[in-house]
Amino acid sequence: MAGIYLHIPYCKKACHYCNFHFSTSLKTMDALVAAMEKEMELQQSYLNEAVQTVYFGGGTPSLLAPDILQHLLTCLRSRFAVAADAEITLETNPDDINPTSLQLWKQAGINRLSIGIQSFFEEDLQWMNRAHNAGQAKEAILLAKAAGFNNITIDLIYGGPTLTDEHWKQNVQTAIDLQVPHLSCYALTVEQGTALEKMITKHTKEDVDTDKQGRHFEQLMEWTAAAGYEHYEISNFAQPGFRSRHNSNYWSGAHYLGLGPAAHSFNGTSRQWNIANNALYIQSIQNNTVPFEVEQLTQEQQLNEYIMTSLRTMEGLWLPKITQIQPGEAGVKTVQQLKKAAEKYISQQLMTLEKDTLIITPQGRFLADGIAADLFV
Repeated sequence: MAGIYLHIPYCKKACHYCNFHFSTSLKTMDALVAAMEKEMELQQSYLNEAVQTVYFGGGTPSLLAPDILQHLLTCLRSRFAVAADAEITLETNPDDINPTSLQLWKQAGINRLSIGIQSFFEEDLQWMNRAHNAGQAKEAILLAKAAGFNNITIDLIYGGPTLTDEHWKQNVQTAIDLQVPHLSCYALTVEQGTALEKMITKHTKEDVDTDKQGRHFEQLMEWTAAAGYEHYEISNFAQPGFRSRHNSNYWSGAHYLGLGPAAHSFNGTSRQWNIANNALYIQSIQNNTVPFEVEQLTQEQQLNEYIMTSLRTMEGLWLPKITQIQPGEAGVKTVQQLKKAAEKYISQQLMTLEKDTLIITPQGRFLADGIAADLFV
């Protein structure tokens, strides 16, 4: 199941916590869209398999006019074997959602919405410098459902200084009551170089509380499980049948092509990433060159990527996969090393070993990335 990701690097406002590549100036948007169309032509041989998922991410891709989204999808279908039933996701903010935009997105071919809610409380949204307000957050979901979008995911952020335990409970309960089929929930992180990091360093904003984040994560697991959600990846919760097919591609090691500045691609043996500069990206594409760096993955890197991604999922790390990546006696030895390294986490009930599969337990999920890193070969 190959996927295509299109990075639309524009936003109305700069969220204080965000470290993604974006610009609040829209003056290069038309030229960038033209460059992305050209990049499709230049990269059309990258994927030699059917494309099952398309994802418009950013930035805020809902800033693109619906006819531009439709045009980009038409161009994709002319260059790649996009399946008729492909999952086509559009990231959008609540303030871009209205009955007209929703109707036009459906007509353009969008069949899944990822809505950046973050919180249903005004104080949290203002603290993050979000472009929407609390009223728009809830209204966006109601409008999307009324327009016939059944496949919806929302983002929620927990563990922030302004988010109380009671408000966190209300955030999750609101999503459950609205029957949102998929939730992506993230601990607020202080990324290097962000406005938030600078504010915390200058003591103009309060730092995050890791104990609160751990508590919010445990509560989240409890509430979503009681509501029938499947905790299929560390940060992702889905009602049956509503897993993100696109993101599941990433975690399962499927191939994908990234289009646009700062977009990443993976073909099984190498990774490449486009330059994170809108002007230079456009200029290079106009000269018929995709401006990317590439890294050929060593066997060790492939093993460690599998360890990291698999342990984030409920399916876990299937040990025979190690010997597929690393055939022969070396692979058998690596499996033995992994089992040995996992023993301490198994004894602490942070991990289980079931039928040749290492799985992080609910108690260990908040620590999953650290556990995976400790198991690296």
